[in-house]
Amino acid sequence: MNLKKVLTFVLAGGEGKRLYPLTKDRAKPAVPFGGIYRIIDITLSNCINSNLRSIYILPQYKYDSLERHLRLGWDILSPALDEFIISIPPQKRINDHWYKGTADAIYQNIYSLDERNPDYVLILSGDHVYKMNYAKMIKFHIKNKADITVGAIEVDKSESSQLGILQIDAGNRILGFQEKPVCPETLPSDSTHCFGSMGVYVFSTKALREVLAEDAPMNSAHDFGKNIIPMNLSTKKVVAYNFVDENKSRPRYWRDIGTIDAYWEANMDLVAINPLFNLYDRDWPVRTHHIQAPPAKTVFAEEFGGDTRYEPRFGVAIDSVISNGCILSGGRVQNSVLSQNVCTHSYSYVYQSVLMEGVHVGRYSRIRRAIIDKGVNIPPNTTIGYNLDEDAKKYTVTDSGIVVVPKKMEI
Repeated sequence: MNLKKVLTFVLAGGEGKRLYPLTKDRAKPAVPFGGIYRIIDITLSNCINSNLRSIYILPQYKYDSLERHLRLGWDILSPALDEFIISIPPQKRINDHWYKGTADAIYQNIYSLDERNPDYVLILSGDHVYKMNYAKMIKFHIKNKADITVGAIEVDKSESSQLGILQIDAGNRILGFQEKPVCPETLPSDSTHCFGSMGVYVFSTKALREVLAEDAPMNSAHDFGKNIIPMNLSTKKVVAYNFVDENKSRPRYWRDIGTIDAYWEANMDLVAINPLFNLYDRDWPVRTHHIQAPPAKTVFAEEFGGDTRYEPRFGVAIDSVISNGCILSGGRVQNSVLSQNVCTHSYSYVYQSVLMEGVHVGRYSRIRRAIIDKGVNIPPNTTIGYNLDEDAKKYTVTDSGIVVVPKKMEI
């Protein structure tokens, strides 16, 4: 199998409405994740670890921060060896529209496909968290002589209403597709589980050209999951590939972090004693752009108030991810993710929260189940996450009670 004959497209053009206000000033794949990463780093790292090095990224909305991140952190391939990571924003080469859907994004860049003329095309989303060797999936596609292969993960049927569900036969050929069904089709061998679509596709190039040309003039959402896959089940050989997780020694892990709650949960998955998603696996590293910042630091000091009061002051982090440049000069950080250059001051408390780059937490402030975006200065004695009715007057609060403070907001 010659992986140089595989062309990869990473779809990074979603507007990210469900992640607002984190997407107010940035594209969804550029949202920070796990302290030092951006969401798109997960997908790109999977590509590099799978030895796939011909990659086009298709952004659309607010892609300046994404473009800057790619330029600074992903200029690692050699054009002399015909390797590249290149972003292609909408250029209206075919019509006067921006990308109207996932399939339309590929169709509008059909010239790039023709220029490279690969044997196979891998299509990925830039906003999912998982570890996958795509080369294994491509090998499966070739072995089965498929036109289209859909990455699938086994999920409990109680979770089916959150995913596109694939109906398969005993040979993994896809017979039907259900969009977020309440009563899903289960696996032939297991009536308690379903096959959920991961938004990962392998196409034989000839088949891809045919289905895109057929879909383009239609009045549809021009979406792979909603339109392309269901429309071609009877005319193409479409098979499901059972996800093989490279996240070793843990339950299989895949998350679509397209909502605030899912984003918060995925970050919390990182801070367990045995994290569900392991960032520390040297055999499957996650790469990113590293800003220049000094090591993280904790501070212990002894303060004396008058002649009688003795009060120790110390910074401590428990079950948390603490990035470079952070200074815990006092207070307690627990079950939280801190990006670079975060500072917590004396007697503050941060619990089950995500603090992005440059956040300062003032003395005696308390933060619980919150996401504090970049550059926010939290004054002393501020409380966030303890009175959701009051928080909702100033910030975004989800139905599950996650509080989001927007980027550089003045509190």
